[in-house]
Amino acid sequence: MKLDTAIDAFVLHLRLERNLADNTVKSYSRDLAQFAQFLSDDDSSPMIGTISQEDVTEFMLDALESGLKTRSLARKMSSIKGLFKYLRTENVLTVDPTANVDTPKYGKRVPDVLNSDEVESLLNAPDRLTHEGLRDAAMLELLYATGLRVSELVNIHQREVDLRAGYVRVTGKGGKQRIVPMGEHAVDMIESYLQTARGALLAKHGGPGGTPYLFVTRRGSCMTRQGFWKNLKRYVEKCDIKKEVSPHKLRHSFATHLLENGADLRIVQTLLGHSDIGTTQIYTHVAQQRLKRMHEEFHPRS
Repeated sequence: MKLDTAIDAFVLHLRLERNLADNTVKSYSRDLAQFAQFLSDDDSSPMIGTISQEDVTEFMLDALESGLKTRSLARKMSSIKGLFKYLRTENVLTVDPTANVDTPKYGKRVPDVLNSDEVESLLNAPDRLTHEGLRDAAMLELLYATGLRVSELVNIHQREVDLRAGYVRVTGKGGKQRIVPMGEHAVDMIESYLQTARGALLAKHGGPGGTPYLFVTRRGSCMTRQGFWKNLKRYVEKCDIKKEVSPHKLRHSFATHLLENGADLRIVQTLLGHSDIGTTQIYTHVAQQRLKRMHEEFHPRS
């Protein structure tokens, strides 16, 4: 069963069997529609059985970064949990991907990030002698170089990348576009991927012109969020990194490392695509904590 079909059945259940008020049903429907849109790849609704705990977590983190208040975040989480509880009751699913997911809160708990050595190890993990490995290396380099959301990363079109100028045009939340610099490492890796790997991956599907998407698979389609998640987890295991690593953690690391090296908060806000600078300010807390630890470790009178 596809997610959009499951949502329709759940909303009907809320209206007819549980007899909830119209406004309550509309709230559930709106929250779940946003969840479905976040998970949809190339306008295709995912199958229910493919949705993972990481997918739910990424959606909630994305909602948190959008500046939603605690009450709104809790309602979204309740809507998603309600959907999967219903699906289990109806024997559509045996495993609930929301079972161990809580409503995310920044508050005093700042986002955990990778250090520079961990990032370096992760970026070097793919086997660049293979077409898939070269693609994955380019994706990881671009993700860390730009702080993109994973949904933005997988939906980039080749024409939106300007290798000569070193910029990528990104379509973010609400259809808002922003121009983000890539840095020479990401530019070089994308150039290598385009020269040798992308055409080979599309060889049986019309060649380089077979799809407008930048990052593709041997099936002739664009790389999906879930496909990238799966690859990322494999590289994390290969590097023996003992932290939970997600695409969002690379986004957190990107912002934190910029601030640690003197970047202006407003610049980081623009690069991340935050509409509210209050959302970006969470990263100043991360940077301050790490600077304090460095001071305690290296200063003779700390």
